[in-house]
Parts: sequence; structure tokens; C-alpha cells
Amino acid sequence: MNKKRYHQASFLLSAPSLEHLSPDEGAEVAFIGCSNVGKSSAINAITGISGLARSSKTPGRTQMINLFQLDEYHRLVDLPGYGYAKVPLQLKQRFQALINLYLQARECLKGLIVLMDIRHPFKEADQRIIQWSIECDVPIHVLLTKADKLGYGAASTALKQAEQTLKNWAPSSTVQLFSSLDHTGIDTVHTILNQWLSAGKNA
Repeated sequence: MNKKRYHQASFLLSAPSLEHLSPDEGAEVAFIGCSNVGKSSAINAITGISGLARSSKTPGRTQMINLFQLDEYHRLVDLPGYGYAKVPLQLKQRFQALINLYLQARECLKGLIVLMDIRHPFKEADQRIIQWSIECDVPIHVLLTKADKLGYGAASTALKQAEQTLKNWAPSSTVQLFSSLDHTGIDTVHTILNQWLSAGKNA
């Protein structure tokens, strides 16, 4: 997939349930992470389109499944954040049920980008989503976000520790450093996305 295609991404729809999603065909890659991990900023950096995914100073504002179209057959998906979101417990439970159903039922889902703050990786909620993905046989790629907050040595150590942790849990998964601020790791993410989305029609 041509790198320029990410720059052509456009908002497609917001779905409160699976029934409101676009047809289950082609290929899509979903992004998920704690509500304060910088998910919207990451999507904007990866596509090169400021404001494509709406970020907010209030964590937990993504309360539906948001789809962004790259072309007729390829999409990026912004899933509701988890963990820190300042929303009622009942709504959090609805998010969890929606995410779980999406991972289990969405046949065009080719991979899941899991975002974790490099300074606080593998929280309980992160571990749960990784376990869900393994059970649903969904490939995982981890972005250690906000890598610019650490020096080179500390960031490298955090990456090695994450690699070892994932090796024990999900040997086939991959992990990288990422920063939406200085664009660390953008090309690596594009490579992963290209591999996954190429499984879709007309890649």
C-alpha cells in the first residue's frame, strides 16, 4: 500500500454497535489503548492529517467505534479507550462488551495496534486487551507512545523489557517506540499496516 494513501484518509462513520459498522469486507486495522495514551494523536500522526481523529483534554471521549477510510476496501478503526476514562461504570462495561464483540466477530479485522504509554506499560487493562486479542486470534502490534518523554537509554531499556514481556505472552506480536510529537516510528507503523492491509481486496 502506497504511503500516500494514509494521507488520503477520511472520516467514514461513528458506530455505537457492530450493526452500524460498514459492511464486513475488505481489510481494516484497529487502534486501542488507555484513554490518556495519545491514541487520537497517533492516528493523526500516522495519517499526517491533523484533526482527523479528534483528541480531547478529557480522556475517554471516544465512546463509539470510529472508522476512517483509506479507500473503498481499506480502513483504520479507532476503538473506545479503556481504563482511565472518566465515565460511569455501566458505560465502561458497555465499551468492554463492544470491543470484545468487535474482536470476536469482525472478519475483516486484520490486526490490532495496542497503544501503551512507554512510562506505564502493561497495565491490567492492557494485559486484558492483549489476552482478548490472543483468544480471538487477532495479530498484535504494540506502540510504546510518548517515547519522546524518555532519553534514548531509558527508551531502549523500556523497549527491550516490552519485547521480553510480549515474548512470554504473545510470541508472534511485535512492539516499537513511537512518538506523535517527533514522529518517531512512523515508517515502522506504516510497514506493519501495509502488511496487514495487503490481506484486503485490491491492496
